[in-house]
Amino acid sequence: MHEIEPFYNWRHIYTSEQDERSPFFGKVYSEFTYTQAIYNYLIHPQWDDFGSRTLYLKVLIADYEEKYAIIELIGEWNDAIENDIMELKREVTDVFFYEGITKFIFIAENVLNFHSGDRDYYQEWFEEVTDEEGWIVVLNMPEQTQYDFKKNRLNRYVELMDLPNWRTYKPFHLFKKIDEQMRKRLE
Repeated sequence: MHEIEPFYNWRHIYTSEQDERSPFFGKVYSEFTYTQAIYNYLIHPQWDDFGSRTLYLKVLIADYEEKYAIIELIGEWNDAIENDIMELKREVTDVFFYEGITKFIFIAENVLNFHSGDRDYYQEWFEEVTDEEGWIVVLNMPEQTQYDFKKNRLNRYVELMDLPNWRTYKPFHLFKKIDEQMRKRLE
């Protein structure tokens, strides 16, 4: 797992540590010191800790004019024990929401497991963003993880999509493609 880096081809456009509105503003990264782990597996030092012991993230872009953020995830999404959705919502998405971001894209191809807990935070988050004409999309979640997500009916609040070639898009084009699909689904 230590070799899996967050997607870095958009760093010339945006870095969360230089964004004064980001919850990770001012963070200094090491390329050589591995201090974070998921269970006993070290992860690359570029991933950001938001309070979960099993799930980490990287904000790939936050566009305040277009009101969207693209965030990559790695690890195990565990609401049953860690209450990851609460931490994610309170520590990351609420910060962006208060700055005007209402559309969230989570790239979840490195989320290997999902353990369900309460639905309250999903419902609260869904209601907040839809009141502002926003949405939440989880992109490329592995099939078994999607199964567990759907089994707990969380896809009522979070849209699951697959787009394997997302890396070939520029951030704005990826957002526009997903936004167009979401508009069609919501109409």
